[in-house]
Amino acid sequence: MGFDPGEEEQRRQLAAVIEQAGISVSTLWLHYFSMTGSVGEYETEAYLQGLMSLPALQRDLLAQAANELLPDRSELPRAPYSDQARESDPGEGG
Repeated sequence: MGFDPGEEEQRRQLAAVIEQAGISVSTLWLHYFSMTGSVGEYETEAYLQGLMSLPALQRDLLAQAANELLPDRSELPRAPYSDQARESDPGEGG
């Protein structure tokens, strides 16, 4: 995708988190936008599908929005921030 080597892994993990938690893209985007996110809902959908790249700040705001939408005591994994994302083995679980 972009020039950040961890971006694809961050995107993949974010998409997995919102899918497992049953968070819609619309819900994620609305919460992200309320936190000063600057990309539109269509761009958010395109990013989650791997069709476009986003700056680290916007990716981190999406991760924060997703994490805030998870139940407090959820056993679900959290979406990583850009400084936490790394390439991982598929069986590693993120």
